[in-house]
Parts: sequence; structure tokens; C-alpha cells
Amino acid sequence: MEKSTHIVSLSSAETANLWTQYINDSLSICMLTHAVSKVKDEEIKEVLNQSISMAQTHLSKITDFFNREGHPIPMGFTIENDVNMNAPALFTDTFVLVYIHVMTLHGMTGYAGAVGNSAREDQIDYFTECNLAAMKLYKRIVDLMLKKGLYTRPPNIDIADGVDMIDQQRYMAGWFGKKRPLTASEISGISYNMQKTVVKITLEIAFGQVCKSKAVQKFFLLGKDICEKHFSIFRDTLQKADLSSPPTFASEVTDSIISPYSEKLMLNHIVLLVSAAIGFYGAGLAVSQRRDIAADYTRMLAEIGLYANEGAQLLIENGWLEQPPLAHDRDGLAKRKG
Repeated sequence: MEKSTHIVSLSSAETANLWTQYINDSLSICMLTHAVSKVKDEEIKEVLNQSISMAQTHLSKITDFFNREGHPIPMGFTIENDVNMNAPALFTDTFVLVYIHVMTLHGMTGYAGAVGNSAREDQIDYFTECNLAAMKLYKRIVDLMLKKGLYTRPPNIDIADGVDMIDQQRYMAGWFGKKRPLTASEISGISYNMQKTVVKITLEIAFGQVCKSKAVQKFFLLGKDICEKHFSIFRDTLQKADLSSPPTFASEVTDSIISPYSEKLMLNHIVLLVSAAIGFYGAGLAVSQRRDIAADYTRMLAEIGLYANEGAQLLIENGWLEQPPLAHDRDGLAKRKG
């Protein structure tokens, strides 16, 4: 039997995967193109150039997919409209490496999710290829961070004497009295979220420093305060368990007051990171069985959810929020017909 040459249309999930990646990678190209022009460390520069090349390849392939479907190409972000290449460096080389480490983590998470909700063979193959390339880049970044003493490992825990079953309700407790030790999963979730929080704090400090709009600047500074509070909650939880925390990078922002990036790009970047944080906080909550930790995550989720909504409203007010692909408005179509 001959294999059918018919290719079904992209599903809503597959369309969303490609559209989201286009927005994210066009933003990444803008951020990294300015950064790579200012970085002094040649090894870090090589990693950034590899990341830019990957993102450019993604945009080209997504454009091909959408053209074949007759789907409009997203606007995204461009160096011409969203980058001031003459602006001085806004971050040190150290933070640029830490930043690309966390952004690559975000990429791998997104690509794995895209594979999981795709059915078309070309989409599964494409995002599998993206993930494999991102994993290779991630390994290179971690090796470089280890070499430069910048990689912070999650805390170690003692090896258990054996395997046991939970036989007391106290395992779930956390409000009063003696709390049980943190599980490895709880420690991992907290450490993972702290890694991302310190990057967002640094970006919000830097963006607030160069931002001209008072409303946008206020939003960045509010985000910094929220993130610092959340970081402190995570840090206190680890400290009470005599476990170490990752360092902060606020000192890795330069004294420049000239923005390398458009306010549209900076605001979108923070809102996208906050949206991702909601998912990562949810994952941390899912593996936290001590009630006090679960309650902390629940409060923090509510807080960043409101913050993300405020950012989206600010983007809409300024005409900076690109609309994702929508389903047909059947009621609207029916009314037009009448």
C-alpha cells in the first residue's frame, strides 16, 4: 500500500507551539545580539553565538511551516525595532552566562512540552531536534559555568540507610511543632525556583534602571520586590533545614542608564518570565507534601498571577501585546451573516 502524501493541518496545540517559539526566539535573538557585542569573555561569546544561531534557525523553520499552512508570520521582535546596538553593556559577562543558562532551561521545558502535545510527524521531529540541540547547548553552558565557578549545585542530602514507608500523619504537617526534614523533591523544587527568581530580580533591576516610562518602571520595581520576597521565603525554608541557597546577581548590573532594548521588549520579557514562573511554582507545589511549604507556594502563585495580569494590561494599554492565534468566533460569524 502506498503511503498517503496528505498532511493534515496543524492542530491548535501545534500552532501554539510554533507561535510561542517564534515570539520567544525573536526576543532571545534581540537580547543576545546586544549582549554578545559587549561580552569580553571569548568562551561566553561562543556560547551566545551558538544560541543565536539556533534561534535564527528556528525562526526560519517556523516561517516555512506557517507559509505552507497559509498562516500569518508573527511580528515578534527585531533588532531594527527593539535593540539599540550603541547602548553600553547592561550586564556583566558573569550574569550573561547565568542568564543564558536559565533561558536554555526554559527552552528545554518548552520543547519537551511541544513534543508531548504534537501529533504531526514533522512537528514531533522538529521539536525533538530542538530539544536535542538545546540539551547539547545546556551541557556546554554547565561545563563552562563549572569551569568558571559560577554553577551552584542544589544542596546535598545524606544517603538513607534503607527504604521505608510513611506511617505517620506528621509527614504532612508543617503548621505547628517539629517539622519533618525536607524531602529531596521539595529541596529540588525550591532550588530550581530560586535559580529562576534571581535571574528575574536582576533583569527587573536593570530594566527599571534604564526604563523611561514611569508606569513600566513602577511595574519592574514591583516585580523586583515580589521576587525578593519570594526568594527570602525559599531561602528561609532552606536555612531552617541547614541547607545552602544559590547566590544573587544584583551586583552584576552595570551603571548604564541607556537602554539597549525597547520598553516593549523588556516588558514582554518580564511578563513571559512571570507566566513561566507560574508553571514552575505549580510544579514545586505538586511535589511539596509539607503543608507549610504548600501554603507558601499557594500564596506566591496568587501573587505572581495578579502581577502577570497587571503586566498584560500594561502591554495592552501600550499596544505591545501581540495577539496569539484565535479560534473562530462562531457567534460573531452568525451575527455577521444575519
